[in-house]
Amino acid sequence: MAEAEALQLKEEGNRHFQLQDYKAATKSYSQALKLTKDKTLLATLYRNRAACGLKTESYVQAASDASRAIDINSSDIKALYRRCQALEHLGKLDQAFKDVQRCATLEPRNQNFQETLRRLNTSIQEKLRVQFSTDSRVQKMFEILLDENSEADKREKAANNLIVLGREEAGAEKIFQSNGVALLLQLLDTKKPELVLAAVRTLSGMCSGHRARATVILHAVRIDRICSLMAVENEEMSLAVCNLLQAIIDSLSGEDKREHRGKEEALVLDTKKDLKQITSHLLDMLVSKKVSGQGRDQALNLLNKNVPRKDLAIHDNSRTIYVVDNGLRKILKVVGQVPDLPSCLPLTDNTRMLASILINKLYDDLRCDPERDHFRKICEEYITGKFDPQDMDKNLNAIQTVSGILQGPFDLGNQLLGLKGVMEMMVALCGSERETDQLVAVEALIHASTKLSRATFIITNGVSLLKQIYKTTKNEKIKIRTLVGLCKLGSAGGTDYGLRQFAEGSTEKLAKQCRKWLCNTAIDTRTRRWAAEGLAYLTLDADVKDDFVQDVPALQAMFELAKTSDKTILYSVATTLVNCTNSYDVKEVIPELVQLAKFSKQHVPEEHPKDKKDFIDMRVKRLLKAGVISALACMVKADSAILTDQTKELLARVFLALCDNPKDRGTIVAQGGGKALIPLALEGTDVGKVKAAHALAKIAAVSNPDIAFPGERVYEVVRPLVSLLDTQRDGLQNYEALLGLTNLSGRSDKLRQKIFKERALPDIENYMFENHDQLRQAATECMCNMVLNKEVQERFLADGNDRLKLVVLLCGEDDDKVQNAAAGALAMLTAAHKKLCLKMTQVTTQWLEILQRLCLHNQLSVQHRGLVIAYNLLAANAELAKKLVESELLEILTVVGKQEPDEKKAEVVQAARECLIKCMDYGFIKPVS
Repeated sequence: MAEAEALQLKEEGNRHFQLQDYKAATKSYSQALKLTKDKTLLATLYRNRAACGLKTESYVQAASDASRAIDINSSDIKALYRRCQALEHLGKLDQAFKDVQRCATLEPRNQNFQETLRRLNTSIQEKLRVQFSTDSRVQKMFEILLDENSEADKREKAANNLIVLGREEAGAEKIFQSNGVALLLQLLDTKKPELVLAAVRTLSGMCSGHRARATVILHAVRIDRICSLMAVENEEMSLAVCNLLQAIIDSLSGEDKREHRGKEEALVLDTKKDLKQITSHLLDMLVSKKVSGQGRDQALNLLNKNVPRKDLAIHDNSRTIYVVDNGLRKILKVVGQVPDLPSCLPLTDNTRMLASILINKLYDDLRCDPERDHFRKICEEYITGKFDPQDMDKNLNAIQTVSGILQGPFDLGNQLLGLKGVMEMMVALCGSERETDQLVAVEALIHASTKLSRATFIITNGVSLLKQIYKTTKNEKIKIRTLVGLCKLGSAGGTDYGLRQFAEGSTEKLAKQCRKWLCNTAIDTRTRRWAAEGLAYLTLDADVKDDFVQDVPALQAMFELAKTSDKTILYSVATTLVNCTNSYDVKEVIPELVQLAKFSKQHVPEEHPKDKKDFIDMRVKRLLKAGVISALACMVKADSAILTDQTKELLARVFLALCDNPKDRGTIVAQGGGKALIPLALEGTDVGKVKAAHALAKIAAVSNPDIAFPGERVYEVVRPLVSLLDTQRDGLQNYEALLGLTNLSGRSDKLRQKIFKERALPDIENYMFENHDQLRQAATECMCNMVLNKEVQERFLADGNDRLKLVVLLCGEDDDKVQNAAAGALAMLTAAHKKLCLKMTQVTTQWLEILQRLCLHNQLSVQHRGLVIAYNLLAANAELAKKLVESELLEILTVVGKQEPDEKKAEVVQAARECLIKCMDYGFIKPVS
């Protein structure tokens, strides 16, 4: 009864539809749907109700009903087309296109479907064009960002998209042309951190590599506003603004090393005035109480990076002279800040160290004695001007300033120690009852004892003064600092076992105390840093370093300190690790000179028994087990001027020592050591870059490059390795660099192309001539991989060179490995170019004899390569093939080809048979039944 009633209601609905009463028709179909369970009828009812939805413009309902009909019958062409129409009206063009595409597949001749397909395709293309046109994207992003009612996730997405767009040249230019700078200024005005951050990062992208845009943005945003944004107490914001200023400075000075784009360049005149204004504002930031510690650090980082010359060969040091004249007193004020005094400027743990480094860089950048005298006079006047018998805080600032200079240009600091009243004031402060006075005085004494050969006063009075304070004070902070001073004085003998300053066992006691403080988390980080500094001196003693690496909690405490925001510890940790791994330079001791020194009763340096190789290897194992690589990787990432070139060199030395054993290299790669080494090999001192490049070569030689240097990083490894292919480097560095390049060149043609572009080919060829067997072998193996590259092959094809001759002659060497590599290279070259097959017969009269020796070689891999070369020559042309058949080579091929192929010889026998088949093709020989 229900099914019959459902059919009746369906017919009723159809009549209403014909009469264009779509609401009544929808009602009838809906009632019928409730009464039936027949799938065919259900599909028809849903399809019909979808048609009503289209007529009443209820497109969501129409799409839903059509989908239900399609769920029952996926080939229901009417339902598919109706859903397509509904989706088109809803703006879901891509989904509508799929439906009509299905309809056209089911009924290819239906003109209506074909027309709809064409129309939707055009609409989709237009929508995509509008949707992805930069104008529309930019406009939409700003609308979302400036609308206070926008959803948070939409705003975040729009902000990120805007930043990405600003980094692309087309996007940056479109933002700029679409009044984007004014809109970005509006975002800055909102004072909402996430929007301000997005605006700053977008502006950074727009400034990069475009001098004209950078100039406009600098004047539109204004340098005082940029500096005020950098001065906030928000680390992320401060860093982002610092990056914006760096992008502006790079573009204005041309330091970005990118090609400046755009016709607007003609409009930019002299940028010196803008650069001077930026420097002036950064110097003002240093002494402003409104600037946060983070902001002050970023200002110092920018000055450190941009003021002193990067290359002393450049004559112009006018920026340094400007800063010395207009800002040295301001930098000295930062250096002289005492954190415990109420008048102290806002600082971070790194601020004073950054200022000391800046003073050092400025002093090193001076070109002559008059400039250095002027610099010294400013420092002297500043310090003596602070002395005041009535105001102890001012005296404290003066001594703190000397202490800061001693951490920078030590020679200058040592001269300042000789100023009347300085040493007396330090002694007076040591005897003060105020904790702050003692802290400052002790720290100054410690810094003054850095170079004992010059610090005469400290040698005379330092030890007794520090020992007295150490015994009398009950303050842990002062105790640790005085201990570090004693550690420094106690390590004056360096690694020389015969020059121990303290009685037997005293150094170990000091070190034990330092380790105890290092592990004590109840002590503040700034004080624990001094314990690490003490170990940097004490670990010159082999007993101390051996005990230290066995103390896993102390090691891990030091590694955790190295990962904190306090970057002043970097040098101390790096020095300690250099001492523990013995990776410092050791002068070679000539036995004859030792005998002579003993005869003349001169002191002879002695090596500690625990500084022998077995002990060093054991210490390296323990350091790796304790997680030293993650600490080193974190230290390398420090984006601060405190990570000086000298510190980078120390880190490179440690890495090289850790990479010494091939078994440990997998652990180093797994913990991110490969990635961390790349920046060390590209920047820093010459020695540091070589050490890091050598460590990279050791890793590249034995590791899978895709794992050791993931992504695009692998291409950055090539240049450091190529730099080791130099006659000034030692044989081991040459050898391991060649091994690394061999491994890389075997990975992809893109890497081979990179090696070629770095001009490594002539160096590789030079080592193929080397008398040293291993070097010659490594170079030949590298060339074997390199010949796969087309440009390398073209070098072999060129006239007037002996490259091919060298490879052919190396195939005749007695060394199996050299023969194998050379034969592999020759096999690939002759397979790639027929011209090289002919050239091979012309480069030397010994070519045929060498080829026959290869084809008879007792090592199967060499023999197989020889047979491949023979096949390539036979395939080159009939004339050359005839020449080979007339020689003894045919007999060799016949003997090898007649062998019963076992599993090992299968490839060799097959290669010989292919050569014989080629001879038969020419008709030179006939098969024997």
